[in-house]
Amino acid sequence: MAGIYTPEGIRPDNSIGYLISKVRLELYSQVDRELAPHDMTTAQFSIMAHLAYELADSASSLCSGMSYDPGAMTRMVDRLEAKGFVRRVREKEDRRKVRLELTKEGREAFPEMKARVVEVLNRMLKGFSKGEASQLQDFLKRMLANAAA
Repeated sequence: MAGIYTPEGIRPDNSIGYLISKVRLELYSQVDRELAPHDMTTAQFSIMAHLAYELADSASSLCSGMSYDPGAMTRMVDRLEAKGFVRRVREKEDRRKVRLELTKEGREAFPEMKARVVEVLNRMLKGFSKGEASQLQDFLKRMLANAAA
């Protein structure tokens, strides 16, 4: 199968990589603005979402799921812990292991923050049908699968 792009035909303004990067930057910028009243960033919200949906339960699993280095992740978890949204819990059977979980305050604040993120996503998908949004989601998942292959 021939490639989609050629070295002669590719330009930054028509490249999928460039466009995905621009969309990501704009999405994060808008989510940051929406979450500012909660003193929350997109990255911090993403940590809370991973914990809320049980996609991760430790700093190392968050790092691999979110592509952050351990130092940056530790600092973000520290901030969320200081805000009272996340707590570290030592495992009883192996005290070296530390599990992360949302606090009561984190579980209570999460739905409002999630609603703000949904507003941003819906705003950015204005003019898309549900089918088109689903198709875009499938395309992006396929690109991720290709990257892992």
